[in-house]
Amino acid sequence: MKPLFFALALALSLPWTAWALDKEPYSPERFAALQAENRLVLVDIFATWCPTCAKQAEVLKAYRAQHPEVALHILEVDFDQDKEAVKRFRAPRQSTLLLYRGEEQLWFSVAETGQEAIFAAINQGAKTP
Repeated sequence: MKPLFFALALALSLPWTAWALDKEPYSPERFAALQAENRLVLVDIFATWCPTCAKQAEVLKAYRAQHPEVALHILEVDFDQDKEAVKRFRAPRQSTLLLYRGEEQLWFSVAETGQEAIFAAINQGAKTP
């Protein structure tokens, strides 16, 4: 029982921004709610079979580890399953990343896997009031 208690205590002691950085499935309602709160949102249009998407996931994980103070919400859109969202975001293919602050689109990228470029875009968005 002690390991479970320790794990729970550790999880509850994490800053709230750590929770914001976890990926969650996209829904129009969740996206609208985050926009209404002027949150920083990365829409990640991915496919499970896509090696470029896997590389992007590694970069986003590294970003989360190196920048725990940034309240970034990552909403995942499954390219194969959610064609409505793919169409809404005008994603030409999987591995499309879109960054929003509130209703403003700050960045749009297709197949970008460079850590420096992805980090720079998110950091610039985090500075936007």
